[in-house]
Amino acid sequence: MIENHQDELHLRGGVSARSFLTALAVCRGEIPTFSDPDELVEAVECAAFLQVACLVQHLCDIVDSENCLLLYHAASVFGVHTLYQNAALFLRDAFDDLKEDAEGCLPHKLIEYCQSLSPASYVAIGTHTPSVELLHDSFRVVCYLDEKEGEWKHLTDLPTLCSTSMAGVAVLDNCLYVVGGVYGYGKDTVDNGFCYNPESGVWTTFPGPQQPRYNFTLLGHNGRLYAIGGEFQKQIISLAESYNVETGEWASIRQTPRPVASTACAVARRRIFVCFWKPPDTTDIYEYVPVKNEWRLETTMIKPQSYGHCMVAHRDHLYVMRNGPGDDFLRCLIDCYSITSRQWTAMPGHYINSKGALFTAMIRGDSAFTVKHMLTLEYTITDGGWKPRRQMKGFPKSGSLWTCLLRLPKTGPVSPQL
Repeated sequence: MIENHQDELHLRGGVSARSFLTALAVCRGEIPTFSDPDELVEAVECAAFLQVACLVQHLCDIVDSENCLLLYHAASVFGVHTLYQNAALFLRDAFDDLKEDAEGCLPHKLIEYCQSLSPASYVAIGTHTPSVELLHDSFRVVCYLDEKEGEWKHLTDLPTLCSTSMAGVAVLDNCLYVVGGVYGYGKDTVDNGFCYNPESGVWTTFPGPQQPRYNFTLLGHNGRLYAIGGEFQKQIISLAESYNVETGEWASIRQTPRPVASTACAVARRRIFVCFWKPPDTTDIYEYVPVKNEWRLETTMIKPQSYGHCMVAHRDHLYVMRNGPGDDFLRCLIDCYSITSRQWTAMPGHYINSKGALFTAMIRGDSAFTVKHMLTLEYTITDGGWKPRRQMKGFPKSGSLWTCLLRLPKTGPVSPQL
């Protein structure tokens, strides 16, 4: 084209110089920040006008309680559908906190659409192994947290042949997946995987990994399930596989740098991180890069701990929760790692969840939920730590549990056309 031979190009359509520079920075893999609301709006306009997909994704990544109203409205004006949907879902989850501000600055149709969406519900699953069909097993239940009443309610029952004992549990595209697990005294591995669709309320089965495994990590990301490490016949393994939900096929991926089992994992800024735990002194965090099929050592944390660990992501931070050293195992200590600055920070205070340490947590928006048998706690995530917000009833079953977020069915109007 003629522009290929010109020294200067004149872009028309309202794209500012600083928004264009922001788009270029994102294309180079940088993570730019925004100093004022006008700059955010200009970035949305630039993303729409120039169709810069990576800039749209960056804007989706930075949606938070401070800017979601602005980004939601700007996305609706400029027709950036992906950002529009992400901001609407964030606002729906935080609507009780932002209701007054939203009603004061958003058009009614945007508020109406936001409220028509299903909020993300906190879901917990107890430990269950396959049992006789006629035998009632109270641990087969999957529960969701009714936040208005502050208690756990029945969502569905696990299939009879499904095991959550040493299984992999993950959510992908708002479907709950349970893979592997063991049954019987010999720790036989369950062959099939099970998928629950909350929209239909139906469980379906699908093939398990090529390598039978238990006590492994299962993670859902970008249309695939990742089964990482685990055990088989009492041996820790390093084999890893990915499951393509669209094709229904498992495929081997690069094995982990060393045999590993019962690892914690999280997705931050669309990057997969796995915490390789080597009790009692070292925790290595590796990143798995799907496009290159390789593992990269991200950081190493050396802290004394007694047992147990969990990792969650919020924005560009990883929070690693672990039990205190020695006899002080009832304390839960949290260390924060920034994938942007690559720096560790020890969060102040101890996070105790009733009569025991914190083992499981889930992030929704700018809130963190933790649950044990006696108590469910919600924290507000701030720069200085996790600030206690409210407490609710604990999960009604004892023993190990898994937690996740699901958007449960809700009818509502069709999204307004952008």
